[in-house]
Amino acid sequence: MKRFLTLICCALLLLLPGCGQQTDAEPAEFTTGQVEALAQGGAFSEELEELDGDVAFALYGLADAGLEREALTGCAARRSAGATCEEGTVLIFDSEDSAQTAQEALADYLAGEIEDNRDYRPAELPKLEDALVERRGNTLALVVAADMEKVREILEIQ
Repeated sequence: MKRFLTLICCALLLLLPGCGQQTDAEPAEFTTGQVEALAQGGAFSEELEELDGDVAFALYGLADAGLEREALTGCAARRSAGATCEEGTVLIFDSEDSAQTAQEALADYLAGEIEDNRDYRPAELPKLEDALVERRGNTLALVVAADMEKVREILEIQ
């Protein structure tokens, strides 16, 4: 009996290290460096122009959504000069609440882009309709790209 209990204890000790491991870990927050990785990784069909945080804040209507400029603490944004609707942006906010508000504003922005381009650039509609708007913690990514498979790979999205 003593031998049996010893074997059970040994088996339990071998299993314990795996108990604390998290199998469905939350993905890491987005980083501004990922916008450059998207640009260099072939996700876009053209070279995109860089935008600063002030321009991105205005472009995406974040003030209209009720956010203050100070809530946007980091930003990397690239956008087409007009040939396509492609863009890649990572926004970093001071809180998850601000990021949630911004996510709603970006959804509105995309809906407006779809309507604005319906007659102007109809060939770009599939890109806009397949756009990515995803929030991780207090970070937010918006990507409209030619190669969304490449985008998901670079941003580690399943």
